[in-house]
Amino acid sequence: GVFLFTALLFSPLALSADIDGIWKHAKEPVWIEIRLDQSDGVVVHNDKFPERVGNTFIKDIAADKSIQGLWRGSAYIPKLKEYKNVEMSLSETGTMQIIGRVGFFSRTIEWLQVDRLPPK
Repeated sequence: GVFLFTALLFSPLALSADIDGIWKHAKEPVWIEIRLDQSDGVVVHNDKFPERVGNTFIKDIAADKSIQGLWRGSAYIPKLKEYKNVEMSLSETGTMQIIGRVGFFSRTIEWLQVDRLPPK
């Protein structure tokens, strides 16, 4: 047990695995900024729905204490007009997956980390 914990603590992935920053939706022209210090994710750019800029997309973000590299929070689902529980994790390629479940249905949205927003 101690060895495994130490290995996780010092693995390169554990040191760099962080969802803080700006992320672009893999398929849609939407950018969000995850702010772990404020436990939220805010829409910072949206080509299709510019009125959503500034809206909180994810709230109550917290690292899962039992699973390395997993965060939990609540994401706003526009079609449902309410927040639903989601899980966030990083893949080995550095993309972030946000997984939401409603009833028996599950949906995964992939996000790509970017250095900056597109020009306005």
